[in-house]
Amino acid sequence: MRPIFVRVIRVLDWPTYDRWLWIDGYELATSGDAVARRSLFVMPAGLIWPDPPAPAARHPTTRTPVKRGPVRVG
Repeated sequence: MRPIFVRVIRVLDWPTYDRWLWIDGYELATSGDAVARRSLFVMPAGLIWPDPPAPAARHPTTRTPVKRGPVRVG
């Protein structure tokens, strides 16, 4: 068996056994692109939730001063 990564769309309200549930989602390729839609019967205790991706580093922007002065209109 090999694990798959899934982007969960919703939890379905279908009848199940105790502590089990149906989820709808997209199977993800290693690039993060969705490759197949899946309905999965899972036990939440057996799922592994990946850490959310770290936010991209923000580079400080350099600002150019704006010339201020009288404006001619018309």
